[in-house]
Amino acid sequence: MGMIARMLGASRAAGQIGAAVAQVSEVFRPNATRRMALDNKAYLAALDQYGQEYRQATSGRFDQLMNGVNRLPRPALALGTIGLFVYAMVAPQSFSLRMQGLALVPQPLWWLLGAIVSFYFGAREMSYRRAAAGASGAGGPIPLISTGARVQKSPPPARDRNAALDEWQAGNDR
Repeated sequence: MGMIARMLGASRAAGQIGAAVAQVSEVFRPNATRRMALDNKAYLAALDQYGQEYRQATSGRFDQLMNGVNRLPRPALALGTIGLFVYAMVAPQSFSLRMQGLALVPQPLWWLLGAIVSFYFGAREMSYRRAAAGASGAGGPIPLISTGARVQKSPPPARDRNAALDEWQAGNDR
Protein backbone atom coordinates (compact mmCIF):
# COMPACT_ATOMS: atom_id res chain seq x y z
CA MET A 1 0.00 0.00 0.00
CA GLY A 2 2.83 2.38 0.79
CA MET A 3 4.25 2.16 -2.68
CA ILE A 4 0.92 2.88 -4.40
CA ALA A 5 0.28 5.82 -2.10
CA ARG A 6 3.71 7.23 -2.90
CA MET A 7 3.00 6.86 -6.62
CA LEU A 8 -0.35 8.59 -6.36
CA GLY A 9 1.17 11.36 -4.28
CA ALA A 10 3.93 11.79 -6.83
CA SER A 11 1.42 11.95 -9.67
CA ARG A 12 -0.47 14.70 -7.85
CA ALA A 13 2.73 16.64 -7.47
CA ALA A 14 3.53 16.07 -11.12
CA GLY A 15 0.04 17.30 -12.04
CA GLN A 16 0.51 20.41 -9.95
CA ILE A 17 3.88 21.06 -11.56
CA GLY A 18 2.33 20.55 -15.00
CA ALA A 19 -0.45 23.03 -14.22
CA ALA A 20 2.10 25.59 -13.00
CA VAL A 21 4.16 25.13 -16.19
CA ALA A 22 1.01 25.58 -18.29
CA GLN A 23 0.18 28.84 -16.50
CA VAL A 24 3.70 30.15 -16.99
CA SER A 25 3.74 29.13 -20.65
CA GLU A 26 0.52 31.12 -21.25
CA VAL A 27 2.51 34.25 -20.53
CA PHE A 28 4.60 33.57 -23.66
CA ARG A 29 2.01 31.88 -25.87
CA PRO A 30 -1.75 32.34 -25.39
CA ASN A 31 -3.92 29.32 -24.71
CA ALA A 32 -5.38 28.41 -28.11
CA THR A 33 -8.38 26.64 -26.62
CA ARG A 34 -9.25 29.62 -24.43
CA ARG A 35 -8.83 31.96 -27.44
CA MET A 36 -11.21 29.81 -29.50
CA ALA A 37 -13.78 29.85 -26.67
CA LEU A 38 -13.56 33.63 -26.39
CA ASP A 39 -13.83 34.05 -30.17
CA ASN A 40 -16.92 31.82 -30.18
CA LYS A 41 -18.45 33.80 -27.32
CA ALA A 42 -17.85 37.09 -29.19
CA TYR A 43 -19.31 35.59 -32.37
CA LEU A 44 -22.46 34.44 -30.56
CA ALA A 45 -22.79 37.86 -28.90
CA ALA A 46 -22.55 39.54 -32.31
CA LEU A 47 -25.20 37.24 -33.75
CA ASP A 48 -27.45 37.95 -30.77
CA GLN A 49 -26.98 41.70 -31.24
CA TYR A 50 -27.81 41.47 -34.94
CA GLY A 51 -30.90 39.45 -34.10
CA GLN A 52 -32.03 42.09 -31.59
CA GLU A 53 -31.56 44.86 -34.16
CA TYR A 54 -34.02 43.21 -36.52
CA ARG A 55 -36.65 42.52 -33.88
CA GLN A 56 -39.18 45.31 -34.06
CA ALA A 57 -42.41 45.96 -32.32
CA THR A 58 -45.44 45.60 -34.54
CA SER A 59 -46.63 48.90 -35.91
CA GLY A 60 -50.01 50.10 -37.05
CA ARG A 61 -51.17 50.70 -40.60
CA PHE A 62 -50.34 54.41 -40.45
CA ASP A 63 -46.76 53.69 -39.34
CA GLN A 64 -46.37 51.13 -42.11
CA LEU A 65 -47.71 53.63 -44.67
CA MET A 66 -45.32 56.36 -43.46
CA ASN A 67 -42.38 53.92 -43.53
CA GLY A 68 -43.27 53.10 -47.13
CA VAL A 69 -43.54 56.78 -48.08
CA ASN A 70 -40.21 57.54 -46.38
CA ARG A 71 -38.54 54.85 -48.46
CA LEU A 72 -39.68 56.31 -51.79
CA PRO A 73 -37.36 59.32 -52.39
CA ARG A 74 -34.08 57.45 -52.95
CA PRO A 75 -35.44 54.96 -55.48
CA ALA A 76 -37.44 57.75 -57.13
CA LEU A 77 -34.30 59.88 -57.52
CA ALA A 78 -32.30 56.95 -58.91
CA LEU A 79 -34.99 55.77 -61.32
CA GLY A 80 -35.82 59.37 -62.29
CA THR A 81 -32.20 60.02 -63.27
CA ILE A 82 -32.13 56.88 -65.41
CA GLY A 83 -35.47 57.98 -66.86
CA LEU A 84 -33.93 61.31 -67.90
CA PHE A 85 -31.31 59.44 -69.95
CA VAL A 86 -34.03 57.39 -71.63
CA TYR A 87 -36.08 60.56 -72.26
CA ALA A 88 -33.03 62.23 -73.85
CA MET A 89 -32.69 59.28 -76.25
CA VAL A 90 -36.38 59.01 -77.12
CA ALA A 91 -37.25 62.70 -77.54
CA PRO A 92 -34.08 64.81 -77.87
CA GLN A 93 -35.87 68.08 -78.88
CA SER A 94 -38.32 67.89 -76.00
CA PHE A 95 -35.51 66.96 -73.59
CA SER A 96 -33.35 69.91 -74.70
CA LEU A 97 -36.34 72.25 -74.30
CA ARG A 98 -36.85 71.03 -70.71
CA MET A 99 -33.12 71.37 -69.95
CA GLN A 100 -33.16 74.95 -71.26
CA GLY A 101 -35.98 75.61 -68.83
CA LEU A 102 -33.86 74.17 -66.00
CA ALA A 103 -30.96 76.42 -67.05
CA LEU A 104 -33.22 79.43 -66.33
CA VAL A 105 -33.71 78.43 -62.69
CA PRO A 106 -31.76 80.92 -60.52
CA GLN A 107 -28.67 79.74 -58.63
CA PRO A 108 -30.09 80.37 -55.09
CA LEU A 109 -33.03 78.09 -55.88
CA TRP A 110 -30.62 75.26 -56.75
CA TRP A 111 -28.81 75.83 -53.45
CA LEU A 112 -32.14 75.69 -51.62
CA LEU A 113 -33.07 72.43 -53.34
CA GLY A 114 -29.65 70.96 -52.47
CA ALA A 115 -30.06 72.00 -48.83
CA ILE A 116 -33.55 70.48 -48.60
CA VAL A 117 -32.44 67.16 -50.10
CA SER A 118 -29.27 67.09 -47.96
CA PHE A 119 -31.14 67.83 -44.75
CA TYR A 120 -33.83 65.28 -45.57
CA PHE A 121 -31.33 62.44 -46.01
CA GLY A 122 -29.08 63.73 -43.22
CA ALA A 123 -31.99 63.88 -40.78
CA ARG A 124 -32.99 60.33 -41.64
CA GLU A 125 -29.42 59.11 -41.10
CA MET A 126 -29.16 60.91 -37.76
CA SER A 127 -32.52 59.48 -36.71
CA TYR A 128 -31.32 55.94 -37.42
CA ARG A 129 -28.00 56.52 -35.60
CA ARG A 130 -29.71 58.01 -32.55
CA ALA A 131 -32.21 55.15 -32.40
CA ALA A 132 -29.39 52.61 -32.59
CA ALA A 133 -27.34 54.46 -29.94
CA GLY A 134 -30.39 54.61 -27.65
CA ALA A 135 -31.00 50.90 -28.13
CA SER A 136 -27.41 50.06 -27.22
CA GLY A 137 -27.70 52.04 -23.98
CA ALA A 138 -24.69 54.19 -24.71
CA GLY A 139 -24.55 57.81 -25.71
CA GLY A 140 -21.28 57.42 -27.61
CA PRO A 141 -20.35 55.50 -30.72
CA ILE A 142 -22.15 52.26 -31.38
CA PRO A 143 -19.93 49.27 -30.48
CA LEU A 144 -19.34 46.63 -33.14
CA ILE A 145 -19.83 43.75 -30.71
CA SER A 146 -21.82 44.19 -27.55
CA THR A 147 -21.54 41.50 -24.90
CA GLY A 148 -23.91 43.27 -22.53
CA ALA A 149 -21.13 44.13 -20.09
CA ARG A 150 -19.94 47.66 -19.46
CA VAL A 151 -16.49 48.16 -20.91
CA GLN A 152 -14.03 50.23 -18.92
CA LYS A 153 -11.89 52.51 -21.05
CA SER A 154 -8.27 51.70 -20.53
CA PRO A 155 -5.61 54.39 -20.82
CA PRO A 156 -3.77 54.46 -24.12
CA PRO A 157 -0.49 52.58 -24.29
CA ALA A 158 2.57 54.39 -22.96
CA ARG A 159 3.97 55.02 -26.44
CA ASP A 160 0.83 56.95 -27.47
CA ARG A 161 0.68 59.11 -24.36
CA ASN A 162 1.51 62.80 -24.53
CA ALA A 163 3.26 64.00 -21.38
CA ALA A 164 2.34 67.66 -21.94
CA LEU A 165 -1.33 66.78 -22.45
CA ASP A 166 -1.34 64.57 -19.33
CA GLU A 167 0.17 67.41 -17.29
CA TRP A 168 -2.37 69.89 -18.64
CA GLN A 169 -5.29 67.54 -17.90
CA ALA A 170 -3.98 66.89 -14.39
CA GLY A 171 -3.89 70.66 -13.82
CA ASN A 172 -7.52 71.01 -14.97
CA ASP A 173 -8.72 68.25 -12.63
CA ARG A 174 -7.71 70.25 -9.53
